[in-house]
Amino acid sequence: DICERLLAAEQNTYHNTLLALRGFCSLHAQDHHGALQDFQRVIEHDSPHPNSCIKALCGRGLIRISGGSNYLTALDYITACQLKLEETIFTIKSYVPWNQRGLLLKVLQEEGQMMLQKKRYPGGSSASFQKKQTGLCTFLTLKVDAPGVFQLASLLVELDNSDEASRILCADALYQMGRGEEAHQLLALALSRNPQRAPVLARLALLQLKRGFVYDGNQLLKRVIRTGDSSCLLPILDIFQDEDRKLLQSHCRWRALAILKGKQEGAAIKEAIAHLSFAILAAGGYAEDCLLTRARCYGRLGQMKTAIFDFNAVLKEAPRNVQALSGRGFVHLALRQQKEAVQDLISALKVEAGAVIPAILSLKPEAQGLVTGWLLQHGRAALTELVATKDLPREETLGDLLTMAKALTKICKAAQHHIFYTDVLMANGRHQEALKHLQEAFGHCPAEDFARARLAVLQLQSRNVAEAAAPLSALARRDEKDLAFLLNFVDTKQQQHLAQAAAQEGKVLMKGHHYEKALGYHSLAVLASRDSPRHLRRRAACLMHLKKYERALKDMEKVMQGHGCNSPKTRAGDHCCQGFLLLALAEEEAAVQHYMEALQLDEPLALGTITNCPGRETLTKTFHRVAQNNFEKQRYEEAWKITDCGLKIDKSSELQRLKARLKREASSCSIH
Repeated sequence: DICERLLAAEQNTYHNTLLALRGFCSLHAQDHHGALQDFQRVIEHDSPHPNSCIKALCGRGLIRISGGSNYLTALDYITACQLKLEETIFTIKSYVPWNQRGLLLKVLQEEGQMMLQKKRYPGGSSASFQKKQTGLCTFLTLKVDAPGVFQLASLLVELDNSDEASRILCADALYQMGRGEEAHQLLALALSRNPQRAPVLARLALLQLKRGFVYDGNQLLKRVIRTGDSSCLLPILDIFQDEDRKLLQSHCRWRALAILKGKQEGAAIKEAIAHLSFAILAAGGYAEDCLLTRARCYGRLGQMKTAIFDFNAVLKEAPRNVQALSGRGFVHLALRQQKEAVQDLISALKVEAGAVIPAILSLKPEAQGLVTGWLLQHGRAALTELVATKDLPREETLGDLLTMAKALTKICKAAQHHIFYTDVLMANGRHQEALKHLQEAFGHCPAEDFARARLAVLQLQSRNVAEAAAPLSALARRDEKDLAFLLNFVDTKQQQHLAQAAAQEGKVLMKGHHYEKALGYHSLAVLASRDSPRHLRRRAACLMHLKKYERALKDMEKVMQGHGCNSPKTRAGDHCCQGFLLLALAEEEAAVQHYMEALQLDEPLALGTITNCPGRETLTKTFHRVAQNNFEKQRYEEAWKITDCGLKIDKSSELQRLKARLKREASSCSIH
């Protein structure tokens, strides 16, 4: 009321002062609209009174905090400080209530820090300053520079001399103004009050490095590491200049490498990781060499997932980075993640095999063996699928396999690696090159069965088919799957000739009772003929001589799957053979069923075969046991059929008595 009466008087003396006072009165009365009008009139006056303007700016700043315009609040207080710092301090102490002063100081600190970090850019929110180019508006600029923030920080220090954040803000502003010595003195004073403050230590470390005091800088960085608060660097790096950030990056990288050249203990590696982390932060979050080195350090400490995270960060920016690919592959190797390890190592080999091979050779023998084993396993599976499936994209896949196979021969001179490389060359159609490599690795007359078989396939065009059959049959005895793979490189006509030659040789060997050797030839004949029933029967016969009944039974099952086009005589013989195999495996019921089927198809042939093996008397006893079992289970009809067939083989007294019992027990029902 007093201010309004004075303002209503005719005299305009102290008009701006009265408006500022009335504005604060309205502000304390929560009349923000009225207060803002008074403050605006003072600020926009053609001949502003400095002290009144300072009060109006401070008042308007308080109103803007309540409206969420913290940046504009900071601008008001910076402008007030530029007019007169002492008056601004007096106004805050006199007119800003205690319960609002803490919030005001916090807002000004945060906004000042963001201004130095270049995270505040005046836009539409400051358009009101450009509407009038009269009065106080001429003092306001669109860009707040370091001197303005320094004045704001000085204000905050005067208001609370014990507040560390205000001192740090003041030091940051001094640094940006090029007054590094003053910033250093201010930070040193702050450190004397609190020796463990990471933000102060980090700033001092960088200033010492900038001044050329490397030892002092190292000691301060060590103290930062001991605090465990490396995140304090993030806001600092936004404040420091590019050249100083590069200085910090190069120094921390150099320091980490120096540590790693010395002791490889856990504590030293952790310290190196901390320095590398500082270097990465100084680089803006991405420094390829530092990320790679840090990832390896994490791997040494057993922190595999963290190591993968760093490798991924590099690969996100550079997907073909060989060190990151191979490094991540080795981490997956340590974690026994086979699929991921193989994928990364193959990708690295495709980019630059010359860099990956020495890295693999630097591993321990056990790890080397695991890597080569996994790569060979993957390559074998891919090549087998590629050769068997003609529709796959061959060129790219074969190129990848060739790179992998060549690398394996350089990593380890094992025979299986040379064999694999030869196979890939053959799949590529480079037969002469494959032959040359095979002879260089194993000589012109290899002793190794796998190598001899490949030599036979490569020389098949220029040599007798019977000669080629010998090494291929030897491979058949050792690894039928590998032989089946090799036959993909032999054309259909040559396979037919191979099957005939192998079958003939197998027959001769069986006559001479060389069953083991004959088995190899018969297996070659089966594979080369694509499971021909004729060759399957011969191999089954050979297996029976070797008493490998289960394998023989599988062959006969394949034969019987194509029985539709065979004569009854042929089918009867196959059933007898299967029956004998089942007897040998003690599967009597199934064996009896096959003999019964043979008797129905061709009784004379079946009886003749039974007479030779296993013998009529022996088989009749088997029929009796199976029929007796069915009788006891009251399966009279089945027991009758078995008994009846058994009597066709031999008029066994036991079977005759069982038949009589069946007639008595089942007289009340028809069983035939």
